[in-house]
Amino acid sequence: MNNEFFEALQMLEREKGIKADYLIEKITNAIVIAVKKDYEVADNVTVVIDPDNGRFSVSITKMVVDIVEVPETEILLDEALAYDPKAKVGFPCVMHLDTKKFGRIAAQTAKHVIRQGIREAERSQMLEQFQEKVCEIVTATVQKIEPQTGNATVEIDHNEFLLFKNDQLPSDELHEGDRIKVYVVDVVNLDRRCSLKISRTHKDLVKRLFELEVPEIYDGTIEVKSISREAGSRTKIAVMSHNPDVDPIGACVGPRGSRISAIVDELHGEKIDIIRYSEDDATFIKEALSPATVLDVQILPGTERACRVTVPDNQLSLAIGNKGQNAKLAAKLTGYKIDIRSESDAKAEAEAAQDESEELLEAPAGELMDTEGLPEEEDALLLDEEAQENENEETGAEEEAAPLPEEDTDEETV
Repeated sequence: MNNEFFEALQMLEREKGIKADYLIEKITNAIVIAVKKDYEVADNVTVVIDPDNGRFSVSITKMVVDIVEVPETEILLDEALAYDPKAKVGFPCVMHLDTKKFGRIAAQTAKHVIRQGIREAERSQMLEQFQEKVCEIVTATVQKIEPQTGNATVEIDHNEFLLFKNDQLPSDELHEGDRIKVYVVDVVNLDRRCSLKISRTHKDLVKRLFELEVPEIYDGTIEVKSISREAGSRTKIAVMSHNPDVDPIGACVGPRGSRISAIVDELHGEKIDIIRYSEDDATFIKEALSPATVLDVQILPGTERACRVTVPDNQLSLAIGNKGQNAKLAAKLTGYKIDIRSESDAKAEAEAAQDESEELLEAPAGELMDTEGLPEEEDALLLDEEAQENENEETGAEEEAAPLPEEDTDEETV
């Protein structure tokens, strides 16, 4: 039996890739639990599994006594002699068990724990294996497509995963047997097994594709600074070169466009704008709105990153793009809110502002006077002068209205 046991261990190690030491630890713990339940003993169970010497034994150690008070750890001499003819009272007796005679409950418990240990080992091994693939691009083979949902089952390294419909490109028409590139977003640690969250719409898929096709990006000569993407439609990627002799855009395009063509083919015709990155925000914004021509970029003051961009009248629709796509991608690429206006609108606004300022300068002095803007003392003087004028007017009016005094007469009253 021992030979069969160790052969089974070797077979599991080969087929499952699980280390024998890990399996031996799980099996040892399982047997200890099973013996404790079946024989009603404490922590006096010993399991020895030695694959080098082919030794596999299970034993229980109890103290030989005249009167048993604790059955879990004590045994009578008569019973001990059946296990060890040299047993004596006051000495421990090692009771070797025949593994073939384990009780049904013990066998079932050991079987369950061993299976659980194998599943945990597979899950741990798979988790470690999958963690290495996170944020990387891998090749997957399409196994089947669900007609109702559109979800695809793909195989990666002999494991099956789901590529959900919303993680596929709108232009993807997958068929069984197709080999596609997918981006590993994360490892999903489920209760029973591990799985991968994979995507073809993630923006970093484009970055990894450029690393595969452009050696200068892979070795760090060219750095990808930022990416904005509307999957299946258009992507903007900002690159800069750490070597002045290497043109970042030319390197990404490749000889006769071979490098960029390979990426576009993998993405089923998705348009890709390669933008030259600049440390100067205004210059970077100007490049980000390519292919539109930009006349002026004004960074607006304030904590919010915002700017105002002026373009020629015939470039306004190109700068904004279909349904605002070009402007939105440029905003995501640069991190700025971009207000785009035409050259004629900018001139009209400037002229209106100039006319308003000229009107203020040409206004009569009386119209510009406003007591609200005067200092408090001047306001008080003005009020005093008005009060004095009112008082004088009232006094004059009273004098005019007062009756004249009667003249004295020398005539006597008759």
